[in-house]
Amino acid sequence: MQVLVIGRGGREHAIVWALRKSPEITKLYCAPGNGGIAELAECVPIGELDFDKIAAFALERNIDLVFVAPDDPLSAGLVDYLEERGIKAYGPRANAAIIEGSKVFTKELMRKYNIPTAAYESFESFEPALAYLQQQRLPIVIKADGLAAGKGVIVARSWEEAEKALRDIMVDKVFGESGNAVVIEEFLQGQEMSLLAFVDGETVRPMVPSQDHKPVFDNDEGPNTGGMGTYSPVPHIPQAIVDEAIETIVKPAARAMVAEGRKFSGILYAGLMITAQGPKTIEFNARFGDPETQVLLPRLETPLLDIVLATMNGTLADLDIKWSEQAAVCVIAASGGYPGAYKKGLPIEGLGDVRDALVFHAGTAVAEDGRIVTNGGRVLGITGLGRDIREARERAYAEADKIRFEGKHYRTDIAMKALK
Repeated sequence: MQVLVIGRGGREHAIVWALRKSPEITKLYCAPGNGGIAELAECVPIGELDFDKIAAFALERNIDLVFVAPDDPLSAGLVDYLEERGIKAYGPRANAAIIEGSKVFTKELMRKYNIPTAAYESFESFEPALAYLQQQRLPIVIKADGLAAGKGVIVARSWEEAEKALRDIMVDKVFGESGNAVVIEEFLQGQEMSLLAFVDGETVRPMVPSQDHKPVFDNDEGPNTGGMGTYSPVPHIPQAIVDEAIETIVKPAARAMVAEGRKFSGILYAGLMITAQGPKTIEFNARFGDPETQVLLPRLETPLLDIVLATMNGTLADLDIKWSEQAAVCVIAASGGYPGAYKKGLPIEGLGDVRDALVFHAGTAVAEDGRIVTNGGRVLGITGLGRDIREARERAYAEADKIRFEGKHYRTDIAMKALK
């Protein structure tokens, strides 16, 4: 069969890498792809939101399956668009992808169905939001309602920071229309955990847990990013807590979406905080996480294609999904200045020297001379595998040190919480 993956980041590189293991796939495409994906699949210069071009390409090449990976095209309805034209697509339709596309919708869903989350209020205008904000305790969390490339959530630790965040979102529109509404919610304390699941309606097949590192600097300092590294498993969070999260958050969310007439089919991502009162929901996403995918798929033993096809033909509940006992640690090598302004087009050296880790390209391109160059804020994800977190971590950092480009920086404490 012929498969087209939509996306250009590290998540999509990991998905392409996993799909390549299935001999049923005779041809693999990626639109638009990146420098690393080009080594595994044929990249086609079509943007993720060019729906008409994606559909035309799929029909022209007799594509059997389109795997829609990123949040933007899912929320914008690419799956619906393709299905209307007789093209099979994996991922939630737009009316289900709203669980990520609107934080206001999702908070109200959780309130209605008693899914544990932080206390909150939502607003559509600045003045009432500011008045409410001034009555709350610090720190406080301010979220733009819509998609914002992982940067629309601000944890404010001072009133000046809080008011600036609110003004940036609602008045200055730094996130565009995503800031037409905001959610202001209590700051939750505890351990974060990412719990993803393969979902088809009320069928929920949880993945192994992982933990992301959002702030750009060591010790969780600095502004939030799309993710600076992750690891799996999360040994310091007991299985009983993971099971509680599955039963009180993930499964109820899937059932709630069905009850609302918004059946979810695809990857449901629950971003959780393990508090003293138990697991609570920070957010839901409608797709694989980035960089969680870069540690989850290397641990997945069941072919990803088998899971996708089972989801689409209604047999997900019957599929035996197996996971490796190995640990995985992913370290993100970022461009100088990220998450602020950064240069592009800088040559990357040392990729050929990596022998003991997987390298997933996130923000790279192929230059005219054939060299791989930087093309984004998060450039590479280096994933080490090992018998435990310590061994996987050592391999990830040892191999990350072999890669060089101007301004490269990364956190040095990825997975240290698991070792403490």
